[in-house]
Amino acid sequence: MALSQSSLKGKIVSELEARGFTTNGEHAFAAKMAEAIAAAVVAEITSNAQVQVTGGSSSGTYKVS
Repeated sequence: MALSQSSLKGKIVSELEARGFTTNGEHAFAAKMAEAIAAAVVAEITSNAQVQVTGGSSSGTYKVS
């Protein structure tokens, strides 16, 4: 499964709401904060994460995309 910024944002918003944060409304910035966090997490993983395959004909180290 590919990384999804929008899916991660939705999960972050759900967790924030479960803990009492207001994510909707003119002055609510929790959803915008969740979007920024999701973008940073996806960018970090896609630019730096690697997976190691230790056996078989595909053995080696590969970037996460």
